[in-house]
Amino acid sequence: MKKKEPYQTIQSRYVTEKATLLETLQNSESNRCLKRFEKPKVVFLVDRKANKTEIVRAFETIYAEKKVKVTKVNTINVKPKKRRVRGRLGYRSGFKKAVLTLSKGDAIDEAV
Repeated sequence: MKKKEPYQTIQSRYVTEKATLLETLQNSESNRCLKRFEKPKVVFLVDRKANKTEIVRAFETIYAEKKVKVTKVNTINVKPKKRRVRGRLGYRSGFKKAVLTLSKGDAIDEAV
């Protein structure tokens, strides 16, 4: 079995409105029910064949200098969607994303 590089497993940061909301939930003070989210969450696009242990290992090696620990990983396989291009039916490519829950007090502090 060939070992993958960490940047092959974790491809890029997934930046959407929902992903940025997940990152900022632990800092929210406007709503009492949102205060229960004490651990930050980060969303990344990952390799479609990667499992949860490979994702954790790759993330912790990439951010080793910041000493970030992952407590939980949720993965989502997004199916390809149909779309039409010039009257012909085609597909937008599918992908796999991972929602990483970091331990309390940790942050990666990158500009999104």
